[in-house]
Amino acid sequence: MKKVMIVAVLLVSGFSFAQEIAPKFEVVDQMVKATYFHDNGVIKQQGMYLDGKLHGKWVAYNEDGTKQSLGEYSNGTKVGKWFFWSENTLNEVDFNDNRIAEVKRWSQETLVKN
Repeated sequence: MKKVMIVAVLLVSGFSFAQEIAPKFEVVDQMVKATYFHDNGVIKQQGMYLDGKLHGKWVAYNEDGTKQSLGEYSNGTKVGKWFFWSENTLNEVDFNDNRIAEVKRWSQETLVKN
């Protein structure tokens, strides 16, 4: 009986780990485009690497496919405006030298109606 239980546990744990989806990498020009996935197959993050460092636009998504964040890297450093979405708010974060310079929060209540 113990052997049956051990085999059952191993099978269940093996199936749960087998559901992980391997990242996808493709060469584009002189950079590597990386796509990472949630366990349900939806894209988790997508962006580029240049010489092994994050570079260019990166986008992250929630498990339901909605956008979670969008921003840019330059040779591994966060630059410019980054956007972070949550249920009812949008946070706009300005980066300068990989440090937060300014944060603006937008919510449905702050929208101007004409």
